[in-house]
Amino acid sequence: MKISGGNMCKECSRGTITRRGLFAGGLALTVAASTAGLAFAQAPEGRPTTADEALKRLKDGNARYVANAPVNTDHSAGRTSRSMGQQPFAAVVTCADSRVVPELIFDQGPGDLFVIRVAGNFINEDGLASLEYGAAVLGIRAIVVLGHTSCGAVQATIKSIKDNTLPPGHLPSLVNAIRPAVYDVMPSNPSDLLAAATAQNARLNAKLAATSGPILSDFHDKGTIKSVAAIYNIGTGQVEVI
Repeated sequence: MKISGGNMCKECSRGTITRRGLFAGGLALTVAASTAGLAFAQAPEGRPTTADEALKRLKDGNARYVANAPVNTDHSAGRTSRSMGQQPFAAVVTCADSRVVPELIFDQGPGDLFVIRVAGNFINEDGLASLEYGAAVLGIRAIVVLGHTSCGAVQATIKSIKDNTLPPGHLPSLVNAIRPAVYDVMPSNPSDLLAAATAQNARLNAKLAATSGPILSDFHDKGTIKSVAAIYNIGTGQVEVI
């Protein structure tokens, strides 16, 4: 390792080392060693180049999160490189619920995930445009539509259907987006309607991400990207692909 700069190098070249030079040199070595250790412990495995690799990276990260053994804890690392651009390897369509934080759930660092958030984790025109950008410009390899347990948006939709009423304000647009999933599962009279509707909502939107043309469907047909539906259990931290 070559350390340059400051009075220390001048003093070394003259064969003398002052206390100030020694302190500066020791501090530089300490910082360099600490930084190197962090970089080694948290170094990315390399950006996934296939959809299967991207999904495995997310699965492995969630396992670390569940075990409370995350490796992405130094969010200051890589700030300079991130300022030059972004290279996320996966997109996550997730609920706006404050308890659902994809970077933590999948133990990924800043810049690794392209996140689209809306209450009820459904995909509208804006969401499709965002995913198309992620696929065509950023080169994402996977899309995860992530529902979660105890979803208030899905519960509100169920209540709206049962009461035959619409909520106030702009909430009807949210309810109308989730309504198809509830209607799909109601005929089977599931024991847990909320869980069943939440899962179906994730499935419907994962299918939408995979089949919407011309951009996303083309990437999926080529096998460049895979879309999956998943449920995040807020209580256990585990993500289950469904």
